[in-house]
Amino acid sequence: MARPTPAPISPDELVALAMAVMKSAKFPVLATIDGDQPRARPVSPVRTDGFVVYVANLRMYHKTAEIAANARVELCYLDDKHDQLRITGVAAVLTDRAILQSIWDGNPLLRQYLGTIENPALIVYRIEPVRVRYMKEWALEYHEVPVVARVGGAALPANGS
Repeated sequence: MARPTPAPISPDELVALAMAVMKSAKFPVLATIDGDQPRARPVSPVRTDGFVVYVANLRMYHKTAEIAANARVELCYLDDKHDQLRITGVAAVLTDRAILQSIWDGNPLLRQYLGTIENPALIVYRIEPVRVRYMKEWALEYHEVPVVARVGGAALPANGS
């Protein structure tokens, strides 16, 4: 059986295709490092701004220590058509009170489970992308996606510059 030849993708289409995978897949797998052992688990992002992804966490979870020891992480989204998006990035504890409040206000599950935004168990990670790659179903070829964030409707480089 011959390897299928994927249709070419224009660079202008890549961001839209990548965002569509994020929207469709909803629950990416977060990969972290535990010493010399990779760890992967599904997560439920509480906010996305372009390819900047926010993930809520509880301080007692093991990924807290993993990210504290090595903040380099990767998120992998896989939609029902087997299109894949990988966001390689750096996780940092969210300190922006306005963004944290917005996440809190928009997430009834956080409010019900934790009771107050001041609950010391709550950590929200902001995963800043350094590399974004998209792959069409089983194409075996990744496309580099421009790393952008959407802020107030405008596309900006994710690094804020």
